[in-house]
Amino acid sequence: MPVIETEGLTKIYGNHRGIEEVTIAVEAGEVFGFLGPNGAGKTTTIRTLLDLIHPSSGTARIFGLDSQRESVAIRARLGNLPGDFGYGREASGREAVRLLARLRGIDGSGRAEALAERFRADLDRPLGQLSRGNRQKVGLILATFHEPELLILDEPTGGLDPLMQEEFLALVAEERERGCTVFISSHDLDEVQRVCDRVGIVRAGKLIAVERMADLLGKARRKVTVRVADPSGLEELRGLEGVSELQIDGTQATFRVVGDFDGVVRTLAPHHVLDLEAVHPSLEEVFLGYYREEGE
Repeated sequence: MPVIETEGLTKIYGNHRGIEEVTIAVEAGEVFGFLGPNGAGKTTTIRTLLDLIHPSSGTARIFGLDSQRESVAIRARLGNLPGDFGYGREASGREAVRLLARLRGIDGSGRAEALAERFRADLDRPLGQLSRGNRQKVGLILATFHEPELLILDEPTGGLDPLMQEEFLALVAEERERGCTVFISSHDLDEVQRVCDRVGIVRAGKLIAVERMADLLGKARRKVTVRVADPSGLEELRGLEGVSELQIDGTQATFRVVGDFDGVVRTLAPHHVLDLEAVHPSLEEVFLGYYREEGE
């Protein structure tokens, strides 16, 4: 049974689009990235999923439980970091931990102190006196201190410095090893590429793709630069399946290739290859490629 499952989840605000027909399934123990630029519908999906706002149509289930009828039971088993995290300006992080521990029936503060040391977070100052990055650290602690079965994180690294971003990514990897399921909504393509097993790409409120990370990168066009002893062999690349944007300059050629690389290797092999470089695309290039295709 998927830990998160939605079917045709839709939210319309009057005449304005929220999300439309979002159908996803997140399996136990995986790290799932929910990708899209600001305004694409990521936060609306999470709020609807958690029954913070009611869907116009469609269904959402977490742990096999209906997100509307059984929301209290669901929240006892997950940790959530909203994108607009705020807890009250006068409360301290320690007070927030104590309250959430009582609400969840936890004796003590779990691993809050260890996480505070790890993230160099101040749990004693009022949240209203903290910078955005330091409030975000407290938010991460509140989401994870009780070792939940599911983490739902909306733009979790916002405001964090590079060192703390690395610490966050290490924590996500540890949570996966623990068996926790992690759902990360983000527009930071690098962090998603590094920790996620699968990603969903959302555009204008619609889910346009769900792919395993390896498959997603494998479908992208790699940039290749090759130098050969015999330049006449380079013309054989023209028209080869999967090859595009071929440019030849003397004994050197640059081009893009998608799919199986074997045809390129077999074509070049008889021509004494002096140098060959193949650059894998970043997830950002893949992401923009999906957006271009949807816009055509």
